[in-house]
Amino acid sequence: KATVSVLYWTTAVKMMFKNVVIVGAKRTAFGTFQGSLKTMSATDMGVVASKGAMEQAGVNPDQVDEVVFGNVAQTATDAIYLARHIGLKSGVPVPAPALTVNRLCGSGFEAVIQGAKLLMTGEAKVVLTGGTESMSQAPHCIYGARDGSGIPLGQGKLVDSLWEGLTDSLTKTPMGVTAENLATQYNITQQEVDEFSARSQRLLFEAQEAGRLNDEITPTEVKKGKKTFTFERDEHGRPSATVESFAKLPKIFKKDGVVHPAAASGISDGAAALILTTEENAKANGWTPLAKLHAFGVAGCEPTIMGIGPVPATKKALAASGMSIDDMGLVEVNEAFAPQALAVQKELGFSMDKFNLDGGAIAVGHPLGASGARITAHLVYAMQQRNVKYSLGSACIGGGQGISVILESI
Repeated sequence: KATVSVLYWTTAVKMMFKNVVIVGAKRTAFGTFQGSLKTMSATDMGVVASKGAMEQAGVNPDQVDEVVFGNVAQTATDAIYLARHIGLKSGVPVPAPALTVNRLCGSGFEAVIQGAKLLMTGEAKVVLTGGTESMSQAPHCIYGARDGSGIPLGQGKLVDSLWEGLTDSLTKTPMGVTAENLATQYNITQQEVDEFSARSQRLLFEAQEAGRLNDEITPTEVKKGKKTFTFERDEHGRPSATVESFAKLPKIFKKDGVVHPAAASGISDGAAALILTTEENAKANGWTPLAKLHAFGVAGCEPTIMGIGPVPATKKALAASGMSIDDMGLVEVNEAFAPQALAVQKELGFSMDKFNLDGGAIAVGHPLGASGARITAHLVYAMQQRNVKYSLGSACIGGGQGISVILESI
């Protein structure tokens, strides 16, 4: 029965994604926590990325049929309208509906997958997809203030919504502890963690200096006081970081653990957007396909080792595509934590020579709802730059899930 289910699913995915293409892919540069983008809402960052993607593709806003955007923390006062406002502010027609999706750290990937499904069911011909997050604007909250008795004298405790969200309340496990659990399970040493963390910083800096990220980034005009400046370079990276410098950093989640601040993804702000359509519609409109969405996989895993989620998700995506991990020329796994990413690499058995070659979330940053869209957009250009046919993008998801997409270069 399980075999029949898998066969049905893989056949359906093959049919579904046989001609879904990406014709536009842009993102903002990622701002560090309380950095250059701290005053810009997730909605407005999404608008910047969306306009950039449409302009690049040559798609007019009135040609967009649906909008699907990922967002996790909903940190702005108007966040409940996020996808709808991104569409309208980007010039998408009023009749075109919009949907905000939340699969936590996989939300950007989920938006792309949902967009593809809309295309293959015939509900849309062009879908604006993406993800966006302002972690800098995460509010402090007072719970229970609406109680009829009001806030008792001397009470009214402020709760940091950002910090509280980093612990799985069901298992009472902070995300960092799930990474420590994987380090123990896969015998990942402090040296491996530190070398991988420094590698991420080094590779990002090399990619920036070589201009390999230029094609994916669209400039963001940011107001600062009475002045406006152009923001177009990821700012969380620390190129001077070394393995030696990490020795002084405290272990946050486990006294004798391996996770310190430099081994965790950067809290940051940013957005990414992709324009999806079918091969036939792209040809009819004279749009140039950049890549094809080949397959996807989403899977659950044990919440206390949530970081291993990319493994079962990737196995589902590979089964749907009829390929193996060896067929992937590039592999991008969101670096929630260094030991988490290394555990995925060890379990799937792919070479470091194809893994996060332009740095990952430890250096670039991880705006929760944006990262999946950022990775997808990055792979579109990285495949062209490195002459690669197939690539895999993946992320772990708090609560115990994983999500993966396979792209094909055109």
